[in-house]
Amino acid sequence: MNNDTTILDVSRYISLFDNRARKSGIRFRTGEDFDEYVDITKGIVGKRPTNPSFKPDCSNLGAGRGFWIVGECQSGKVAHVQALRVDYLANTNLAGHLESLKAFYADPKSHAGSGSSCVCFAPTAQNITRIVVYHGDLWLRDDFRGQGLPSTLAGIAFGLAWAKWSPDFIYALVPTWLIEKGIVDQYGYPNREAQGAALSLPDHGIEDDDWLIWLTQRELSQLIKGTVAKALELDLS
Repeated sequence: MNNDTTILDVSRYISLFDNRARKSGIRFRTGEDFDEYVDITKGIVGKRPTNPSFKPDCSNLGAGRGFWIVGECQSGKVAHVQALRVDYLANTNLAGHLESLKAFYADPKSHAGSGSSCVCFAPTAQNITRIVVYHGDLWLRDDFRGQGLPSTLAGIAFGLAWAKWSPDFIYALVPTWLIEKGIVDQYGYPNREAQGAALSLPDHGIEDDDWLIWLTQRELSQLIKGTVAKALELDLS
C-alpha cells in the first residue's frame, strides 16, 4: 500500500461516503457473486445492459477479481448499481488490453461474436499498466439524480478498490455527454482523453465511442487524504 495513505485514512474515507449516502436515503451492499449481480441488473428498467466485462459467462470474475455495489432506497428497492474489476497488466498496457478484447472476454476467440472490435487512440492508454481497475456499469435511479451524488458513488468505489487492491490506476470509459455535462468532474477523475474505446460488440448491442478517464495511485492517495483531512477539519470547527 502507498506509504502516504494509511489503513485508517481509507477506512475513514469509505465511512464518510457511506454516511453521506445514508443521509441521501441510500444504503450500500456489496458482493463478489456476479451471477447475482447480473440477476439484479437485468431487472432494472432504464439501465443499459451490463456489458460482458461484468458477466461471469464471458469474463474471469472469480474470487478476488471484482466486486459490485448496490444501493437500495429505504423501501429496499434498487436505486443504484456499479461494478469494478481488476486486471493485472504487467506484460501489456490498457490499449492492448482493450483492443485484444480481453477487457471484455476471458477468451475473445471463443466468446466474442462476429464483428466484435475495439480501437483505442487515447495516448495515455499505452502507459496504463500493472494493477489496473476498471470502474463501470454505473447507474442511478432518476429520483436520486440532481442531488450531487456522483462524488459519493465514485468515492465509495474508489475507497473499496484501494482497500482491496491498492491499484496503480483506476479507469472508466464514458460517453461524451458525461464530459460535456461535467458529471465526470463530480466523479473525481482528474484525467481524460477522447477516443478511449471505439467499441463494437454486436452480440450485446454495444456500439460505443467512449472517452477514457482515469486516476493514478498517487492521485487517489491525494484524494483520499485530502477528503479525510477536510472532513476532520469540519468536524473540529
